[in-house]
Amino acid sequence: MPFGSLPSTRVYMDANATTPLLPEVVEAMRPYWIESFGNASSIHLDGQKARTALDRARETMAEFFNCHDAEVVFNSGGTEGDNTALFGLLHPGDHLVTTSIEHSAVLQAAQRLAAFGIETTYVAPQPSGLIDPADIHSALRPATRLISVMLANNETGVLQPVEKIGEIARTAGVFFHIDAVQGAGKIPFDVRRFGCHLFSINAHKMYGPKGVGAMFVRRGTPLESLLVGGSHERRRRAGTENIAGIVGLAKAAKLAMQSLEDGTIDRIASLRDRLESELLRMPGTGLNGAGLDGKPVPRAANTSNIWFDHLDGEALVIALDLKGIAVSGGSACHSGATEPSHVLMAMGLDKNRARASLRFSLLKTTTNADVDTVLRVVPEAVEQLRALSPVEAGTLG
Repeated sequence: MPFGSLPSTRVYMDANATTPLLPEVVEAMRPYWIESFGNASSIHLDGQKARTALDRARETMAEFFNCHDAEVVFNSGGTEGDNTALFGLLHPGDHLVTTSIEHSAVLQAAQRLAAFGIETTYVAPQPSGLIDPADIHSALRPATRLISVMLANNETGVLQPVEKIGEIARTAGVFFHIDAVQGAGKIPFDVRRFGCHLFSINAHKMYGPKGVGAMFVRRGTPLESLLVGGSHERRRRAGTENIAGIVGLAKAAKLAMQSLEDGTIDRIASLRDRLESELLRMPGTGLNGAGLDGKPVPRAANTSNIWFDHLDGEALVIALDLKGIAVSGGSACHSGATEPSHVLMAMGLDKNRARASLRFSLLKTTTNADVDTVLRVVPEAVEQLRALSPVEAGTLG
């Protein structure tokens, strides 16, 4: 198909950027837009209907996290959760340990905290994208107050050893925050088993609405509220609760728990593996997220990040878009950035290879036919683009 022709159907493989609302989520939210629109802080019947919905959603999220209802705090999403963990716990003179592959919601918060006398150590990953817990331990200082490490990397899908890091935090008497935005709904998790004090998720990465999320805040954690005003969320997050959004998040969490048990996640992993193995047969390709033996390290079931040498990743994203395939060159939060992925650069890729990398992230509604389409279209687009651009260095092989 010529680049200028528009396809009749599209295949969406950018689930790590956002996911669609599932029909069941829409139906669960519907009453709270119009009929049951009350403020959950009001004492009249309309307000109490909203309060009941809020309480039920909190119970569902407590089950999702494996925590007490009182340890669930609703907010606007992953960015607010990450910001709250850092700004709400750290004070001048404190030390933060995080990694160089975190989401910008953590990295930029850490940069801003430097102006308030809070130092940060950024632990680098291994070439596979894995963080070595020993490096976290080595980064600790007497002034270390918080460790913040993501569960699943948004670009590579690599799963970090958070249980081992949690043990390190417990032994050292340090608070531990996990950014679980990309892990939520994709892998089984348990905040008690992880040993964390804070845990952030959002809804729109797991088939819920945008603009809503939740945190686990362990009892006794001295977290200061980022937003002040009313006494909402037990004074941990001021602002009238978004009942429709919170109900949608809870329904998405319930569906995610079902997906982890009914084989859906295993099916997605199988599709991802087929897509990946076939694409890697192409000359000049490789996997971002593999060990020294070339085998993939543990990753979220839906994510694959592949480099295509002698190509510009952004040009390939555009070419695939014109052919009806939606993929990403990296984090959607950095769309349009001229610099290559900070995650891939931290893993040791050079700028050319980092810029030539694409992320394929499957929906749980992805089908075999979708994978077939991508496997047909991607090699065509790669061949066309390589023919248009002179090879800068090396040979394909």
